[in-house]
Amino acid sequence: MPRIPTLALDAMTPAQRAVHDTIAGGPRGGVRGPLAVWLQRPQLAATAQALGQYCRYDSSLPPRLSELAILCMARAWRAEYEWYAHKPLALKAGVQPEVVEAIRTGRTPAFANEDEAVVHAVMQSLDETRRIPDTLYKHAIDVLGQDGVVDLVGLAGYYTLISMTINAFEVVPPEGTPSELDPL
Repeated sequence: MPRIPTLALDAMTPAQRAVHDTIAGGPRGGVRGPLAVWLQRPQLAATAQALGQYCRYDSSLPPRLSELAILCMARAWRAEYEWYAHKPLALKAGVQPEVVEAIRTGRTPAFANEDEAVVHAVMQSLDETRRIPDTLYKHAIDVLGQDGVVDLVGLAGYYTLISMTINAFEVVPPEGTPSELDPL
């Protein structure tokens, strides 16, 4: 059970209800996972959800690449809820099942697309070294463009916040959902 229970609509302050309604009325369609935790602090929830909306829906990265990057972050943080929420979205966006499985098990996937290989390499580098080496940076710019690299790093930061929230507040997938990631 998460450390912070989901707020009932009738127990929310007007500020919490306003943020809830904004999130629920947007492309997410509901308030779940880390967004439900952030709702305890409506200003944080409003600010973070706006960044999340940009990272997921409005960035220069196509959904296939952003969902791939999100899976990389979920694996790096072993954020089970994030994996549960985004694995189906990644598959629907066109990330190949064998790529998803390789990421899940901590192996380097065999990518058919160079842009996916670059996204994975950047995410791995940020996770392992907290930097992007010059040669990888130049290659990422060549493949993704400057806007794509900026958006990818922004996405990495946002999903670090998401994953930290999931792990710190023990946000888990619905009961009965099998665990797919090794625990921390």
